[in-house]
Amino acid sequence: MELIGMLDSPYVRRVAVAMLTAGVPFVHRPISLFRHIDAFSKINPLLKAPTLVADDGTVLTDSGVILDYLGCVFPNIAALSPSAPPLRLSAARATGLALTTMEKAVQLHYERALRPPEKRHEPWRARVAGQLDAALAALDREAPASGWIAGGDLGLADITVACAFGFVGGMIGDLVEAGRFARLAAFSGRAEALPAFRQAPAEDGVVAPVALPH
Repeated sequence: MELIGMLDSPYVRRVAVAMLTAGVPFVHRPISLFRHIDAFSKINPLLKAPTLVADDGTVLTDSGVILDYLGCVFPNIAALSPSAPPLRLSAARATGLALTTMEKAVQLHYERALRPPEKRHEPWRARVAGQLDAALAALDREAPASGWIAGGDLGLADITVACAFGFVGGMIGDLVEAGRFARLAAFSGRAEALPAFRQAPAEDGVVAPVALPH
């Protein structure tokens, strides 16, 4: 399998860290949506990262779709999400907040990086910033002071939260009062110290290693 996309995307990193954590073998190809448009479009003309090329050549788009498929094929991926309803609910809640954080942070990043100042719409930007702040505040309140969201080992919800917060700090940290989210920062720091996160840092051009099967 091939994972296509840059690790400075929180969505690409989410999938890469999950696969590394679960010991799912894959080849990572850090192809940029902006600098390598022709190369990316030959794989996926939708130009959406992450893209997964399955072993039979099928191309999948969207991190949620990719992880859902991987969970059907690899028990270790499925095990990253709890099966007991109360724990599943907690994990789903955190995942939804983290994905909202990613979405709003990406929107703010693109607004600043790609849109000319004269074409920016301040009411829309303020709305997105408010949504991001609300998502971060909720994650900060709900992040466990120790351990992981569903208890036990690191799970997909934890990976998603840490990848979201890492993107915020790395790309739009100057727009966010990081000191307001100390609990979330400590939680993410615990995750970032783990081998899978260190092997797939949120950096442009880094190639994640091939995972060793568990």
